[in-house]
This record gives sequence, C-alpha cells and structure tokens, in this order.
Amino acid sequence: MRQLSKTTRRSFLKKSGIATVGFMGLYQFVQPNAFAGAAHAKAGYGALLPDPAGILNLPKGFSYKVISKIGQKMSDGLLTPGNPDGMGTFKGENSRVLIVRNHEISPDDLEKGAFGKDNELFKNISADLLYETGKGQLPGLGGTTTLVYNPKTQEVEDEFLSLAGTVRNCAGGITPWNSWLTCEESTVTPGSYDGRLDLNHGYVFEVNAAADKKLNKAIPIKEMGRFNHEAVAVDPKTSIVYLTEDRGDGLFYRFIPNEPGKLYNGGKLQALAITGENSRDTRNWSDLEVPKFQKNHPYKVTWIDLEDIDAPDDDLRHRGFEQGAACFARGEGIWFGDGELFFACTNGGEISAGQVFRYTPGAHEGKADESAAPGTLELFAEPNDKEILKSCDNVAIAPWGDLLLCEDDKHPFVVGITPKGEYYKLAENVGFRTEFAGGVFSPDGSTYFVNIQGAGLTLAITGPWGQRA
Repeated sequence: MRQLSKTTRRSFLKKSGIATVGFMGLYQFVQPNAFAGAAHAKAGYGALLPDPAGILNLPKGFSYKVISKIGQKMSDGLLTPGNPDGMGTFKGENSRVLIVRNHEISPDDLEKGAFGKDNELFKNISADLLYETGKGQLPGLGGTTTLVYNPKTQEVEDEFLSLAGTVRNCAGGITPWNSWLTCEESTVTPGSYDGRLDLNHGYVFEVNAAADKKLNKAIPIKEMGRFNHEAVAVDPKTSIVYLTEDRGDGLFYRFIPNEPGKLYNGGKLQALAITGENSRDTRNWSDLEVPKFQKNHPYKVTWIDLEDIDAPDDDLRHRGFEQGAACFARGEGIWFGDGELFFACTNGGEISAGQVFRYTPGAHEGKADESAAPGTLELFAEPNDKEILKSCDNVAIAPWGDLLLCEDDKHPFVVGITPKGEYYKLAENVGFRTEFAGGVFSPDGSTYFVNIQGAGLTLAITGPWGQRA
C-alpha cells in the first residue's frame, strides 16, 4: 500500500443518485474461502480468489452473475449490441434498477450492432428517431440500451434500445433530473465511411431514464461542443456540466447551462486554465521539458470562454490551449462526489500509466464573481507503478467512500482507492483480453455493475460492500 495524500480528505460520499453506469444466469459463482494473499489486499477486501469458471477473480464472500451478453434478443426484438461501455443507474419502480448503458460501436462494425450483421432489423424501428441513418445503409450503431434489473432475482426483466444513430458512445454521466448524458468519442464528418455518413459527429446526447421500452429521439446538444467526448459529471448544486476529452492533448471543459436542467436551451462552453503557475501541461510525461504538475497541491484555476465550438476542423483543444487552457493526457471517466469531482487521465504520469485529478468548484462557481474564490485542481493520484494502477478509465465513487477505477488494459483490474489514499484490487478479468468498462453501483449500493467490453458482457457483482479490512 502507498499513501496517496497527507492532506485531509473530503468525503467521497455522493449526495444523490449513483452512476458511472440472453446469457441470463449462465454463471453465478461464489468464491471459495482459501487463497494466498495478494499485494495491497489489506486495504481492501482481501486476496482475489481464482474463479473456476475462468472469468472474474473476486475476494472471499463476493459473487458475480453475467446479466447481459452481446447478440441476445432484447425485449424490443433487436439484438443486444456489443462493446458495452459507460453506464448509469437509476431507481426504478418496485425496487427495480434502471441501467442505461453505452455502446462504443463504429458504423461499419455491423456484427456488434443491434440490427444484425446485415442491418436486417433496421427496418423495424422508426428511422426518424435516429441521429445518423447513413443513407439507410450505415446507420450509427452506437447509442444506448436500457436494462430493467431486479436485484432480488438478479435478472434483467427488460432490455431495449434507448438511443441510436450515434457513433462510438464511450462514457457519459447521470444528471440530477433523472437522465443519462451519453458522449460520442468520435469526430467523423459527412462523407466518412465511403461517403455513407451524412452528419458531423462528436456530440453529447440526452437519454431519459425510463422503463417504457421507447427509443429516445437522438438530438445532439451542440452547445456542449464538438470534440472527442469521453464522459461528463453534473454538479447537483449548480447544474454545471464538466466534460473530459479523450485525446493525448485534450482539455478539461465545463458547460454552464442557460437554464438549470434544460441543456438544450443552450449555455456557455469553457476550458480550464491554471492561474499563475509555470506549467499548464498536467501530463507529467518524462520527455516533456516543462515543470511537473505537483501531487497534492491545489492549483487555483480560471475558465476560458471558447468560440466556434462546433469545430469543423476538430481543433477546439488546440485553439483552447493557445488561449491558455491546461492540457491533459486522455481525460476519461469522471464522477461528482460531495462538493468535488474526480476524473482519470488514462496515460498521464511519468510512465504514462495514469493519473487521477480532483477538482473542487469555487464558492461562486460559474458566476461573475467566481474569481474571488476560484476552484482548485489537484493531482490526486499518480502512482507510476503498473502493479498498483495502469490505464485508469471509468471512475465511480462507492457509497462508503472509496474511488473505484476500471483499467483499460488486456489484463485489467478494478482498482479501489480508499479515502486514506490506499490502493487495493477489487476484481481481475482473467477470462478475456479486454478492458473493464462502465463500473457503477446500484442506487442502494448493493450491486456493482461492470462490463467486460470486448466480450460484450455485463456483470452484476454482490458481496460485503463497505466491510474493508
């Protein structure tokens, strides 16, 4: 275990809502009682025990169940799409959990789409609800599915397509008004894919969290900018939306809506800048000849207004940097906690193994007088040791306070960080050489949902949560 911070830690506890967020019953495995210890186990739940099914190693007392698999027929007659990624969870009726799940699928990856390998099921939906139809030949295969999960039976009772016609929906975030914001990690343009795409991509879309089996009309929130979006987090106090960008030279953004809770009514997009410091490059790569961004140091920030945010040349980050914005190494998952948010940068740090930042909004965040009490940015974690953490991606805060990170790696772990700054391993993917994605807790904290992306699996994990060693 390594101590991450000597400063007083704020509580990670969330105020409301939980997010990151077939084959039914194929595996349900309770781990055995004996196995040798593992590194950093004392900070968490103990050693990870070998899974006889060869899929997921977990600590003693924990179990998992595969609840969804690519290609199975859903309630709407379509097929469960592949490449599941970011997820959010919401309270449903009769103790059900609503899971809204992204799918990071490119338009030509037909075998992973909801419409079948020849798009033969595309005729069964209303094309006017899609954002991109691809001239009827190559509809956007990204988007979201919604699952209605019964935690008592550990079964999915309904599963349906809830957004379609988008490209590579990677992550997103929940809103305080009970919806999911899903982000396109793509900036493809009209004429792409052999001329079959008609529209620009690189936007955020909103999906209602509902069990109505309806396909939401896909409308881009263009004033949130066009770039290689990754994830978002909404401050429940202000409705300000914070956004990450999955680029090696990306920015960190915020969107101040004109009207709280109504993002389609427009707003202002800005980029974060560091106030009065020598370096505005946070990546800490060893070959950069700039001052290092120090750990555990709260840097004061300011925010820069951005123009021409539809960025036809995909240069929003470059123009923002020229204006003085800070640069980040592949911004990924983001999560809002108790008056602060955390976001991961997948290949930041001296050995490019990943970083976690903490942003604390100012007392007058987003208002004209915010410079009197500005927000602060802190490099919260950069272990520079791949045995501890590598390629951190999706982020979630557990109800009892731990930060959980999904690794984007061919041999990935779910890594926990306690409020004291100690690391531990919660889960290990031993069945498939592909990343974990979308880790998120149910609203009551009883179940942790996570995807094994390349395998097209969604798992539900239960156990003695909050009872760390």
